[in-house]
Amino acid sequence: MKAALRLLVSSFLTLAAAAVHAGPMGFKDSTMAMGDFSPNWQEAWVNHAFTPRDAVGAGGVYMRSDDKRLTREFAELTYTRLLHRINGPHSQANFWFVGGLGKVRGNDFGGTRTMWAPGISADYETTRIYTSAMVRLYRAPGIRHDFASVRAGFSFYEVDYDEVQPWFILEARRMKGLSDETEVTPMLRFIHNRYFVEVGVNNMKQGRFNFMYIF
Repeated sequence: MKAALRLLVSSFLTLAAAAVHAGPMGFKDSTMAMGDFSPNWQEAWVNHAFTPRDAVGAGGVYMRSDDKRLTREFAELTYTRLLHRINGPHSQANFWFVGGLGKVRGNDFGGTRTMWAPGISADYETTRIYTSAMVRLYRAPGIRHDFASVRAGFSFYEVDYDEVQPWFILEARRMKGLSDETEVTPMLRFIHNRYFVEVGVNNMKQGRFNFMYIF
């Protein structure tokens, strides 16, 4: 009986943690808000899950080149789809599609251009280990900014469902046409059952702050 109870609690904690680790949408009928802020990359969006696998939303992205000469401002409508999920006894793996469509402004051209931004991502997590990878293509006439990132991390110790859990996360990311080097950021993540916050400093000595909250 005790073993079964421990398995039930462990499985519940795994699924609760998976909901706030990195998935780009929450559970059915939930609303997710997320932000990622640094000097060269600022992103914020919100979406609503109308099925267990589908969400629609809106967001904005500000991008700046390493030399600070080139900027992009992208306002988009988004669609998110959970393509596949694999549940293990104490783990979960997810495969996602994220698509965006909207208008982009730049300081090197006048007016706006229509930009589309399809992407795929995958993540694997337990209550102690987390990995993810993402590729997203930001495309408009004369603009080709392809984004890629990988993440890995671990929790420092187990916690109960209603406690905050600290994690260490290491991320490497790069955007074609705006950066000539890979940005590497070690971060501390503090995760609860409906939110997380991340703080860190990248290899260019720039601060980074991320958050996610599920309503």
